[in-house]
Amino acid sequence: MTDAMTRRTPLGTSRFANSKGFATIGVSTILLFIVCAIFAPSSISQTAFLGDIPFAAVLAIVGLGQLLVVQQGGVDLSVAGGVSLAVVVVSHQPDGDSAKLLPAVLLAVFFAVVAGIINGALVSLLKLNPIITTLGMNALLYGVVFAISGGAPRSTTALLAAVAGGSTLGVPNAALFALAALALVAVVMKKTAAGRRFEAIGASPVAARAVGLRVRTHQLLAYVWAQLIYCLAGILLAGITNQPTAFQGDSLLLPSVAVVVLGGTSLLGGRGFPISTVIAALFLRQLSQFALALGVPYSAQTLVQAAALAAGVALYSVNWGRVRAWLLRWRAPVPEPAGA
Repeated sequence: MTDAMTRRTPLGTSRFANSKGFATIGVSTILLFIVCAIFAPSSISQTAFLGDIPFAAVLAIVGLGQLLVVQQGGVDLSVAGGVSLAVVVVSHQPDGDSAKLLPAVLLAVFFAVVAGIINGALVSLLKLNPIITTLGMNALLYGVVFAISGGAPRSTTALLAAVAGGSTLGVPNAALFALAALALVAVVMKKTAAGRRFEAIGASPVAARAVGLRVRTHQLLAYVWAQLIYCLAGILLAGITNQPTAFQGDSLLLPSVAVVVLGGTSLLGGRGFPISTVIAALFLRQLSQFALALGVPYSAQTLVQAAALAAGVALYSVNWGRVRAWLLRWRAPVPEPAGA
């Protein structure tokens, strides 16, 4: 029943959209690396690439969390607070003692579940605007961040630094965590009945409710799973960075939306593309490194990310066939009256 409902929605052409989005971001990433090799080879040196992979992995994980919310037609602005709270909890609570790391991780997970439930309940049950709701939650999460940290950084534990900041067979562990998160999201979303129902609800909540699907439950859980994924990203970020700050998640808000859009997922909800989202995270991180290598100030990186987001929205959301038809009609010569 859900498969039939999905076919009746505009997202019934999602197989084409998936291949188009994957091909677009894949080719764009390859071209970007070629351009980097020509104009800024230092940005793709082995040292630079391996040093940037952990941060690209964190962005990919955060993007996967944002993807779940966007699929339900929302945007989660509590990304920064969720990531920063996880960072602060796992760095301040152990206070350098690796033996206290596990309780700190469990506390971070608890905070993530609570934040996700509140977000989801306010949006799905009380029908509040997702942007306003998650923005308020972000402020609340930062209140907890300052209550725990006082705004001061704290060194991470040796265990977390080894797990999150280390490598296995030359591959950064953060990248392995990102691949594991990708596999989990992709398999659940694409290969299970629950995942298909989740996408069908995002495509058309009204139709989903008509066939008896639990729309509110799936919408609520989207925010819970998203916060858990942000929590994972924050824990990894705390291990990758020697002295993580209370504002560690600030730089991830706009990129988390950008990679989802660049991956081909519509901001209106529906079918999502996890693999394309992860590739888009690599693309966006390399684009930032390329801009820095060319001398673009770090303060201008937000403009680069905003431009990438705008390009993604224009590429996948604008009906270019209609625009082209309008331009052709506008340029067509006006026939002269008969007998003139």
